[in-house]
Amino acid sequence: MKLHFLGTGSSYPTTKRGVSSLALQQDDGSVWLFDSGEGTQIQAQKVTVSRQKINKIFITHLHGDHMFGLPGLLCTISSQFGLTEEQLKKEVPRVDIYGPKGLRRFIYTALSLSRSPLIFQYCVHEMVPVSSQYTEDWGDWDVDHSEPSATHPSELPGVTIEPSVTEDGNVAETSFFLTFYVIFHFFSIDNDEWCVQAGWIHHRVPSFGFVINERDRAGTLDKSKLMSLGVKPGPVYGQLKSGKSITLENGDIITPEMVVGPPIRGRTLVILGDTSDASPLAHMIKSCDVVVHEATHDDNLMDKAAEFGHSTPSQAVAFAKGVNAKVLLLNHFSQRYSPSSKESLKEGEETVALLEEQAQAAAAGSGMSVQCADDFFVYEVPGTGRASMRV
Repeated sequence: MKLHFLGTGSSYPTTKRGVSSLALQQDDGSVWLFDSGEGTQIQAQKVTVSRQKINKIFITHLHGDHMFGLPGLLCTISSQFGLTEEQLKKEVPRVDIYGPKGLRRFIYTALSLSRSPLIFQYCVHEMVPVSSQYTEDWGDWDVDHSEPSATHPSELPGVTIEPSVTEDGNVAETSFFLTFYVIFHFFSIDNDEWCVQAGWIHHRVPSFGFVINERDRAGTLDKSKLMSLGVKPGPVYGQLKSGKSITLENGDIITPEMVVGPPIRGRTLVILGDTSDASPLAHMIKSCDVVVHEATHDDNLMDKAAEFGHSTPSQAVAFAKGVNAKVLLLNHFSQRYSPSSKESLKEGEETVALLEEQAQAAAAGSGMSVQCADDFFVYEVPGTGRASMRV
């Protein structure tokens, strides 16, 4: 599993850096995209990730530097599929898109006004924000976030995702369940490997973070012990690994506990949208392998960051410590900070090295690894017991 940072800047793309977009490449080759800022369709063509493998897109919030690139990306994906009419008759590709309420209207308007056909089908599943996500002046700008009455020719019905409800029947203003075995069951898609939840976080517009939990896998079979017990290789091995006991011809019962090792822990990733405070979703995370957190400004500009709903390196570290993260990857940098790979700097120009130094100082003694991600940085999320790899 790899994280490909396609764009790591804030506000607008420059010749030095693109804006927010992150691709999660699964072990099976499929790709989930998180945010699609302006120019993502270009950034995506500079990496080894296959655009045609993108089957899920998650939009954290409706600011332009996180979604302006989405209509163009969808059109690029469509034009590069290269499927014949015969292939399309057998199976039409599909992309599921998740994001805040209003996302469907944005996509429909952009694709319909430009009369852009797509070779694949898409669904938009909208999360309904809770009251805590709206600023006091939200109503000063009257914008229609409702769903359009019409549909794009390639659009399938999506699901409106409401906040979870507590045992007493009240709305839990902290998390939205995108649990795949529930959502995907609705669409008759079999996926029991992942559970994804969204939680709201503080920003100037409704913004979300995504908690991605890989389900634990069954432990390793002790084949030598199985042979010593007289169990020959065959379908019974699968039964034992799935948690079922078997009975031998002599009447002996072999239970999974006798021959299967402890479960292999699934990985947990936390990918956040823009935020000045991500604590509302911290309760959803006991520990995690990786946190991707914004650090728009350095610690000396904390007031400026707060004014615009953003964070600094030390604030990102504080959140990551609170959820027992092993690795913290920082992104969404103000364009005032040049990429760390830039060789020549103008007088007074700063790089993200300053942000990384501040984050590492804040994380000192915690055992947590901290790094700023430049565009096209790749982080391989290790499996249990493996070392991480960075490219």
